[in-house]
Amino acid sequence: MNHALIRKILLKVIQMECIFMALPAITALLYGEYDKFSVYLGVGGIGYLICFALVKKFGKVRSGKFNAREGFVTVAFSWILLGAFGAIPFFITGEIPNYVDALFETVSGFTTTGSSILTDVEALSHASLMWRSFTHWVGGMGVLVFILAIQPLSGNYDMHIMRAESPGYSAQKLMPRMRDSAMVLYFIYLCMTAVLIMILCLEGMPLFDSVCHAFGTAGTGGFGVKNTSIAGYSNICKITITVFMTLFGVNFSFYYLLFSGKVKEALKIEEVRWYIGIYLAATVTIAFNIFRNGIYTNFGTAIQESAFQASSVMTTTGFATADFCTWPGFSQTIMVTLMFIGACTGSTGGGIKVSRIIAAFKLVRNETELSLHPRRVKPLYLEGGRVNERTTSTLKVYMTAFVLIFVGSILVVSIDDFDLITTFTAVAATINNIGPGLSVVGPTGNFSQFSYLSKFILIFDMLAGRLEIFPMLAIFTRKVWKRGA
Repeated sequence: MNHALIRKILLKVIQMECIFMALPAITALLYGEYDKFSVYLGVGGIGYLICFALVKKFGKVRSGKFNAREGFVTVAFSWILLGAFGAIPFFITGEIPNYVDALFETVSGFTTTGSSILTDVEALSHASLMWRSFTHWVGGMGVLVFILAIQPLSGNYDMHIMRAESPGYSAQKLMPRMRDSAMVLYFIYLCMTAVLIMILCLEGMPLFDSVCHAFGTAGTGGFGVKNTSIAGYSNICKITITVFMTLFGVNFSFYYLLFSGKVKEALKIEEVRWYIGIYLAATVTIAFNIFRNGIYTNFGTAIQESAFQASSVMTTTGFATADFCTWPGFSQTIMVTLMFIGACTGSTGGGIKVSRIIAAFKLVRNETELSLHPRRVKPLYLEGGRVNERTTSTLKVYMTAFVLIFVGSILVVSIDDFDLITTFTAVAATINNIGPGLSVVGPTGNFSQFSYLSKFILIFDMLAGRLEIFPMLAIFTRKVWKRGA
């Protein structure tokens, strides 16, 4: 285990988080929240100086091995530290006086989950609302990917880190160098965010609200600045956010191909076609169901509401314009199904991912055919290429681990004695990085009533869901810490 290099990277991660705190500090200054300004500036400044001193003292690292094991450990502890350090301003300002709750809120932000313990969002200062939303934007693409884009590591270290942090089967190498790939991803991400901010401002949404909601939409996180989430804004703003939530749920390699002029190759991406098809089918089905049951008397309104909520849940953003807990059971079932399907691989969305769902269906089909014709060879094809046995095995293990963690979490959280729907959807909402669930944790509810034990379990689920399970499991594996392994 290359402890020295891992320690250096972790210190740089905290340094970067300290720099990020300049944004809420500036926000506090602009809105005259001088007490919040001193907290964010103080925490960020002192944290940066301490990390700077430690890097100076322990930062000289000789080149050594840095394999997948080191990559998993680095990424897992980076995200744990991001949440632990990022919660400090909430706690010091007293806006979230309980540190466990502050940790829950911060981890929910960085993992782009959007689950909240707050009962009154509007009671927060502008600085804390900005920090809360900005954690979504940072976590959406990944803070380590950002660091690699501006300050790459030597050797092959960056590849192992990017593979461990990026959602999906593996990190996609868009360019010959990983640093170039990271820069391309963040450039697309930044441009799309800036465009969304400008459009929302032109549509009449206040600048502060536009920035916060753009961060939440881009990171597919869902933290808002109002207790009613997006419900209080104009229809045109809701439609814009619906469109951009859907766009940020698309594999970013799709946009790279489009911008590179490779339109035909972009349109051939199987996962994107399935993603759009599932979303449209869910939207239309829910619209007919809620219209037929009298939830909305106007079909146009039913389409708009179903399109927003289906996009919000499938992309795991978590914004809300309506309380879908009041919808018919059939529509709620579709929403829960979308929670598990999630967005595309290589997007900022969570969930199991559309590509894994496609692969799982194809594996079931292949195994069924092989049971009828045992001597037949039936390889798995995805995106026009043959999937190797290693990737297929990883998929099976991922799905197994997902189910085991999901069931185990439900058993522990059920100790709090909430109803089954609350417990089930609370775990589903956190491990899939969605935000709201049903019943007590629905769009109009929150997670404040859960015990400390349940909150820690849900925090683990948020991290495991965002990091695709394996990095979080790796740190609990004995062999990872065994010398010479």
